[in-house]
Amino acid sequence: MDLQDQLKNLFPEHVIEEASSDSKSNNLWMQDEPIICKYEKRKGKPITILEGYTGANDDFKLLAKEIKQKLSVGGSFKDDKIIIQGDYRDKIMQILKNMGFNVKRVGG
Repeated sequence: MDLQDQLKNLFPEHVIEEASSDSKSNNLWMQDEPIICKYEKRKGKPITILEGYTGANDDFKLLAKEIKQKLSVGGSFKDDKIIIQGDYRDKIMQILKNMGFNVKRVGG
């Protein structure tokens, strides 16, 4: 008897909801123009900057959170830009393409 079975015995009326990470991305605003993905160095440290998303601020914050979680890195959201610590252009572009966004790589 595993933990799931024990929980079903304790709470028989509880309905298990299957959560998927794709449900978050379906709520995001999809746009026709590509999101710009570029690389910079600030104070000698590499960062990846995403800009050009025209959705609501809440959608932009959710997108930033999702990217940071998938890459397990730090970052921030300000001035309608997502700033990710490190050079993750290729991985970020692949994540955004899998979500259905158009992505354009700028510089290098």
